[in-house]
Amino acid sequence: MIYSRSLANPVESSSPRRRCGFYNLDRLPYQEAWTWQQSLVAARRSNPDLEDVFILLEHPPVYTLGKGASLEFLKFDPTCSDVELHRVERGGEVTYHCPGQIVGYPILNLRYYQTDLHWYLRQLEGVILQVLAEYGLKGDRIPGLTGVWLEGRKIAAIGIKVSRWITMHGFALNVCPDLKGFEQIVPCGIVNKPVGSLAEFVEGINPDRVRQQLATAFADAFAVELCELKLPQQAEQI
Repeated sequence: MIYSRSLANPVESSSPRRRCGFYNLDRLPYQEAWTWQQSLVAARRSNPDLEDVFILLEHPPVYTLGKGASLEFLKFDPTCSDVELHRVERGGEVTYHCPGQIVGYPILNLRYYQTDLHWYLRQLEGVILQVLAEYGLKGDRIPGLTGVWLEGRKIAAIGIKVSRWITMHGFALNVCPDLKGFEQIVPCGIVNKPVGSLAEFVEGINPDRVRQQLATAFADAFAVELCELKLPQQAEQI
């Protein structure tokens, strides 16, 4: 299946849309997805001509800390937690992943787009905003912060790592998760902004439909042609 459509404001390009491999996966343990991303990035650092990749998936319950994140935003003892906790390369503070939250990991070579991290972050926010608009919802950006809010609730978090202009990590959109896990942290280190989900605003929200909308919005934002791929048995070798 190929995801693309014409845009009002596409990425400027006089050449055909860049091909981007697309993995639309179910649930994958965080460590496995993290190792896979690292492998994908390493391969593209060695060979910048490899095509880009966009991964959509969900994770079992897990907390992640950015590389400089403070433990003061945890409300539990990390040495005796029942839920996995990982410190990773991305920027930002602590966040929570769980079923019902759709996570997007773009592995892009920004040299084919714009070598501008602020531009890239705004494009990712734009992907979420476009999906919300499909439901007649107006998401918000907050100056000085990264992510997307809906009626004062943070509905999508974004945290990235870029190495030689190759991206990893990405965004997490709360579609219909159990939000209780967020009560054990100060999400993204922001004390005065509650976390929300699409299910609070759209009755009977369908996660599979949201995945399709995210794929189309991503193809729009980066003017790529998404070509759906199947996960090999050993993803880390890709």
